[in-house]
Amino acid sequence: MRNFILTASVALTLGLAGPAFAADMVFTSWGGTTQDAQKASWADGFTDSTKITVIQDGPTDYGKIKAMVEAGATNWDVVDVEGDYAVQAGKAGLLEKLDFSVIDKSKLDPRFVTDFSVGSFYYSFVIGCNKDAVAACPKTWADVFDTKKFPGKRAFYKWSAPGVIEAALLADGVAADKLYPLDLDRAFKKLDTIKSDIIWWSGGAQSQQLLASAEAPFGSFWNGRLTALAETGVNVETSWQQNITAADALVVPKGAKNKDAAMKFIAYATSADSQAKLATATGYAPTNLDSDQLMDEKIRLSLPDMQADSQVNANMDYWAANRDAIGERWYAWQAK
Repeated sequence: MRNFILTASVALTLGLAGPAFAADMVFTSWGGTTQDAQKASWADGFTDSTKITVIQDGPTDYGKIKAMVEAGATNWDVVDVEGDYAVQAGKAGLLEKLDFSVIDKSKLDPRFVTDFSVGSFYYSFVIGCNKDAVAACPKTWADVFDTKKFPGKRAFYKWSAPGVIEAALLADGVAADKLYPLDLDRAFKKLDTIKSDIIWWSGGAQSQQLLASAEAPFGSFWNGRLTALAETGVNVETSWQQNITAADALVVPKGAKNKDAAMKFIAYATSADSQAKLATATGYAPTNLDSDQLMDEKIRLSLPDMQADSQVNANMDYWAANRDAIGERWYAWQAK
């Protein structure tokens, strides 16, 4: 199967796809267990019901999207992207407007809907801790930044994206409703206080390994990864206090060759049943507001949408407008 996927993807990329691929479409995501779950929860059922084959490709690459669109050679039909990128790319003319006569946005969480995107799933950055490795677990972002009370290494997401800067400001006493525009000087000053104690993780599997091995016995993690890690027997504690929410989004790059199929796929992927299946498989929250009625109560209670009272919503519009400038400063700071 892997060889077929790669062969089909290469054929599409080179413009060599012939009649055998006439009813195919390409779905691109980040790989790993999340894309496996998207395939099982969305693509397989979509193919069964429509007879449209969904070719898996990846990982998502923003530079590649831009290059495809500018060259008039778009070979990805639906792509899972970060929410702030979806806003930015829509404004930059890199995406197709979604067809909401096909996609029922009335059932979708309005926080994650734009003219060019709908939420794929949403997640929270939460405080995770290996209880067997420390005397006490941090409960708040202020605790995570308190090296005297909580000595040792702490894990944080490596890439410039919503989450870490917000956590630093919350730890420094900024109220959740006063975060934006982000005070970058204040955030980096706070991050400086723990910089030597940070171990950066670049992907979910690495974050789990850091916590399980106690190389970094606590820190900031995607909530779904903590749920999955706990299921392996690791004694994980999750604090939802001021959990910072963000979402992935489904988009259609400009000039997609199978736009009609893409709209149907997004409609299927964001249906109540499909979103419930993905949430059950991943521990990330559904973006369809009816999905919780279809889920086991125990699973529902472990999802971010059941923690609404303590949520801090990352501002995707702000990040879309400032992601490039923040990224330059972020990576320069990391390199010092």
